[in-house]
Amino acid sequence: MNPKDFTDQAPGKLVKTANGNWAFSPNPLPPKIEFDAELVRALSRADTALAELSAWGTQLPNPHLLISPYIRREAVLSSRIEGTQTRLSDLLINEVEDSSKPEPDGDRTEVQNYVRALELGLKQLKQLPLSLRLVRNLHSTLMQGVRGANKTPGEFRRGQNIVSSPGGTEATASYVPPPFAEMKKAINEWEEYLHDRETLPELIQCALMHVQFETIHPFWDGNGRVGRLLIPIFLIERKKLSQPLLYVSAFFEEHRRDYYDLLQGTRTCGDWRAWLLFFLEGVRVVATDAATRSKALVALRETFRLQLQGKPRAIALIDQLFLNPYTTAASAVRLTKVSLPTALKAVQDLVSARILREISERKRGRLYVAQKIYELLVPPSEKGQKEPKASTQEAAPRTRQN
Repeated sequence: MNPKDFTDQAPGKLVKTANGNWAFSPNPLPPKIEFDAELVRALSRADTALAELSAWGTQLPNPHLLISPYIRREAVLSSRIEGTQTRLSDLLINEVEDSSKPEPDGDRTEVQNYVRALELGLKQLKQLPLSLRLVRNLHSTLMQGVRGANKTPGEFRRGQNIVSSPGGTEATASYVPPPFAEMKKAINEWEEYLHDRETLPELIQCALMHVQFETIHPFWDGNGRVGRLLIPIFLIERKKLSQPLLYVSAFFEEHRRDYYDLLQGTRTCGDWRAWLLFFLEGVRVVATDAATRSKALVALRETFRLQLQGKPRAIALIDQLFLNPYTTAASAVRLTKVSLPTALKAVQDLVSARILREISERKRGRLYVAQKIYELLVPPSEKGQKEPKASTQEAAPRTRQN
């Protein structure tokens, strides 16, 4: 990390690590924010879009039908920022098929853990405030059985880490978070800021909360995914979002380079304004898109149900397809609790109605997809892909233990 990158406007101080290299220790939140006309407009637009999405979430006939696939979409996109190759279709198909392997797919496990961690966080919000205890619980779930699982899941680091490409050192790292003593102080101050409900609008506070967590980097690994998990959890706790339908990682993944550059800009020169404008635009874009997709999915569900009048077993399977648009006869038996012949008849009714189509081309364990449902869930980066293939995007810098 080059200390010359840090200007007099940097919101913190440079300190030496145990090895004599430079690290950055941030000041407590909040910084001074100048609410000029552009920032006020951006906040208003994001607030309006988020309020509309939140209101729509309270009107859903069965919110769980959309919450489940949206959580999975967020998990895939947040993990992809860290360099995983798993696609949404990979995750959904794996949940449907009994395809366990002796050696589990590491990328897929990371995504599945993200889903579990987000679901855990939403559940624990009913008993716990957003706090360091809840954050450690998220991290413990996130890191089970994946890269970094040997690095004290659920516990804050007690040494120096760095943000770097593989093989990097403190001297060459793109960013060196605060050493242990400074980190411990900073993360406690961060928790205190979470409890401040008076100083700034919630979306501004959320944006600051996220970037400060990434700057502190309190865990050996998994900091980026935990930091993004905290965004919907924070907004739900503050009652700015009624359901976890906001997949802001879609915007971060699409603008990955800007995302990292703007995070770094807050550290080196205190450019909070650029970060806030980026974050608020991301909330606006994603909230608007999520509301549009949600309305389309609800309308599609009603269309399908009308098509299948008089076929209750097929209608029962329809709702399951909105949880996961892939199915097999075996999964239909499990989910609708009917016999295999009845499940096969329901599947065939959906194929005849052109709601399902077979994609497996095999005689046993045939796999089907409700294409119209899937197309409303699939991230833009996966559109048009017939088979999984390696991502061509640049892998994100990984947190490394020094």
